[in-house]
Amino acid sequence: MTDIRDVIAAERLELAEILVGLPAKAWDAPSLCEGWRVREVVAHMTAPYRHPDAEFLRAEDADELNRAADELARLDAGQLTSTELTAAVRDNARHPWQPDGFTGALCHDVIHGLDITVALGLGRQVPLDRLRIVLDTIVPDRAAFFGVDLTGKRLVATDLDWSNGDGEPVTRPAQELVLLVCGRT
Repeated sequence: MTDIRDVIAAERLELAEILVGLPAKAWDAPSLCEGWRVREVVAHMTAPYRHPDAEFLRAEDADELNRAADELARLDAGQLTSTELTAAVRDNARHPWQPDGFTGALCHDVIHGLDITVALGLGRQVPLDRLRIVLDTIVPDRAAFFGVDLTGKRLVATDLDWSNGDGEPVTRPAQELVLLVCGRT
């Protein structure tokens, strides 16, 4: 089995390559994160590396966490260039930050990477082994964090041997299921 740190590093390095190639106007394009442009998403993704002592990283309440993370992402997005933000992703490919347990960093990176690449129509497909880890981590327990109710739903991936839940089947490719569970429409 591959070490999760190698999987996280691969995800970050692939995203950094995508970010390097983005035209300047793409950094100001809306992402799937409501109210955030691409630059706010990348600022948010890299905040734990640049602000390891930030108080919001220890927030107990989801509303408090989201408010503080939003403020910091907006502040940093206004102060850092796209080159600096890209470097923060690339240079921290092996950063040890792990929110919510062993796979939390991968979930964070994959979800926010999709917030960028799907919104920009880049057609990136996250490798299926990563999507399986993300789905196993966020379904069903963390769906409520994103305001998604999976009661009475059975999620079934069409491109991966993965399913979860009971009830009415929701059948989609794994990447679309990740977006659905995270409340991205």
